[in-house]
Amino acid sequence: MKIHEYQGKELFARYDINVPKGYPCSSAKEAEHAAKKLQVETGAPVSVVKAQIHAGGRGKAGGVRVVKGGPSEVRSVAEQMLHMTLVTPQTGPEGRTVKRLYVEQGLQIAREFYLGLVVDRDARRIAIMGSTEGGVEIEEVAKRSPEKIRTFHIDPSLALRPFQARQFGFELGLSQGSPDKKRTMAQFTDMLCKLVQLFVREDCSLCEINPLVVTASGDVLALDAKLNFDDNAAFRHPEWETWLDPDEEDPVELEAKRAELSYVSLDGDIGCLVNGAGLAMATMDIIKHHGGNPANFLDVGGGASQQGVTKAFSMILRSKRVRGIFVNIFGGIMRCDVIAEGIVAATKELGLSVPLVVRLKGTNVERGREILAQSGLRIEVAETMEEGAKKIVEAVARERAAEAS
Repeated sequence: MKIHEYQGKELFARYDINVPKGYPCSSAKEAEHAAKKLQVETGAPVSVVKAQIHAGGRGKAGGVRVVKGGPSEVRSVAEQMLHMTLVTPQTGPEGRTVKRLYVEQGLQIAREFYLGLVVDRDARRIAIMGSTEGGVEIEEVAKRSPEKIRTFHIDPSLALRPFQARQFGFELGLSQGSPDKKRTMAQFTDMLCKLVQLFVREDCSLCEINPLVVTASGDVLALDAKLNFDDNAAFRHPEWETWLDPDEEDPVELEAKRAELSYVSLDGDIGCLVNGAGLAMATMDIIKHHGGNPANFLDVGGGASQQGVTKAFSMILRSKRVRGIFVNIFGGIMRCDVIAEGIVAATKELGLSVPLVVRLKGTNVERGREILAQSGLRIEVAETMEEGAKKIVEAVARERAAEAS
């Protein structure tokens, strides 16, 4: 789960992590009012207007504007920015519509850094990364200047020690050029220790500050906040439901979550309906192996009903890219005859017009195949997963060729 920058900064503030003053807005009038409040609170006429979308690279795409002309100019900029389509490397060519803004106080920035915490599953540790290349996407830095990224790991069951945070700050050269090096390093040490606490307690999978800034006076502040949470920990955090922005979520993935199905949209044209996460991954791999491209990851679980299968089919078909569907079921707890009945019912109810290949194995498999064969529908049956993958890839290739002609 992802949240907006302003929500991340609200969470930072709960942990006493230094952030600039700012206010979220959903209209140009609210943005103007926020700029007036900031002017009174900070005494500075400079404001920064930031588009709030779940994607990085906003600045280069025109989604971050420094405004020096006061509240009236903030209103004008907000009118331009609201409802614009922001296209960044992380949004894809379709972009995202800006529906929320964050108006923040301007700062006199002396230096910019990158700071990020992420779960390193191989090391079974939290990886803390830092770079002097603040304001630049970390992927670009890793490609262009990997030597500028510093990384160390900590055990999530242990608190970060202040000496570790200080040492990391010295390695980054964080206090160089600061008018008060002692204060700068103390603030960074305190911030990093609190970030680790937040990361563990809030069940984060990513916590990124880009840029982390040192101001002309030597203060350290989080100028950005990008947080992702581990969905597996949702039962511990009922507040996440209030943070969810439906406008920023894939509508099909959101529907699947509410239906308690595991679904992830992908860029291909072969829909996959599978039971079991491991089998679903293997299914996508074998489709790729035979030259196809999966349109989704979909695990219907071990106890899907006829209604559940129909729901799964409807979600797959929500994507206009889908040219064929591969159903790959191993019937253990889930009986193959029940799945077959669900497939037939869904095909009839939805008026399925794309090729459908079904591979069933397990409990009541013979009865399941009989149901499919007697349905009178255009359903191809496969004995093995490989046979099924080949059949659906070939069928979709024929569909593509037919469309082209």
